[in-house]
Amino acid sequence: FLMIRRPPRSTHCISSAASDVYKRQKMVLAGKISPGNIAEFVIYVNMLTWPVTAIGWVASIIQQASVSQKRINTVLREVVQVQNSDQPIIGKLRGSIQFKDVSFVYPDSGIEGLKNINFNLNPGDKMAIIGRTGGGKTTIAELLLRNYDVNQGEILIDGVDIRNHELQNLRSRLGYVPQDSFLFSDTISKNVSFGNPDVNQAEIEKYCAYASIDSDIKELPEGYGTVVGERGVTLSGGQKQRISIARALIKRPDMIILDDCLSAVDTKTEQTILSFFETEFADRTTIIITHRIYSLLEFDQIIVLDEGRIVEMGNHQQLLDGKGYYADLYHKQSLEKESI
Repeated sequence: FLMIRRPPRSTHCISSAASDVYKRQKMVLAGKISPGNIAEFVIYVNMLTWPVTAIGWVASIIQQASVSQKRINTVLREVVQVQNSDQPIIGKLRGSIQFKDVSFVYPDSGIEGLKNINFNLNPGDKMAIIGRTGGGKTTIAELLLRNYDVNQGEILIDGVDIRNHELQNLRSRLGYVPQDSFLFSDTISKNVSFGNPDVNQAEIEKYCAYASIDSDIKELPEGYGTVVGERGVTLSGGQKQRISIARALIKRPDMIILDDCLSAVDTKTEQTILSFFETEFADRTTIIITHRIYSLLEFDQIIVLDEGRIVEMGNHQQLLDGKGYYADLYHKQSLEKESI
């Protein structure tokens, strides 16, 4: 058992074997044994030490596997809290969204993400959610995707409680682009068509053009057949974001949620992408979560969140007249553009 615990080929064993080999060499010089005896001795020593080394190596791998299996079992035994209702609703979404007195506390950390949130969007409306980091912007997206259920209040989609919508249907009808874009270690075409595998190559290239990434892809050595690394490590941050946008749009979703996914693109590219939402997707309900104010896209409603509460609500001009956080942010960004 002690030998199993030792590292492979202990220093003591190696030095002892080397000393024996040296002694045998002196005996060869003295004519007492032949060189063949030396070769036999070395072979026998290796045959003796390798099994002991292998036992220690296998014991180490077994310990690693045991720890990994415990972690796997923890995941497999996890009870999913979000479940379908007894008679879930399946079908196309018109796109109306209503938050009624919604409050939410993250179950793992106990952090209060939202406090008494109320707003209403009609089908085809465009809404911007603005606020400081940690204000609760992404929490709204998480609740609309039903990654969590609300603690208080209710969320209505097309006048029906979100908990009565079938989960797979709800998520497939939503086009969501998160802050941290995840790409698989596969070709660009496969990454774009992940949400809609039935599309052809022409459609893939069309939606990549909408996301202003088509020209960048064509400059790569293998074009759309280029294999990106895990999480898209071979691409820049802006390229990953635009590929994720193309992947969300190619689903032709009924509603779109963009979670600060234009932070790594330049102004010209940003305008190209937003103009698409103003034309091709003008009839789709769109929610853009951002730290920046987009002058190109006209929003029906803008809400400003701070510490989980709505502190400002209205359209662009109303919020400018209110001279609050939104107005300050707008003037700061205007000065930055002028300085550039």
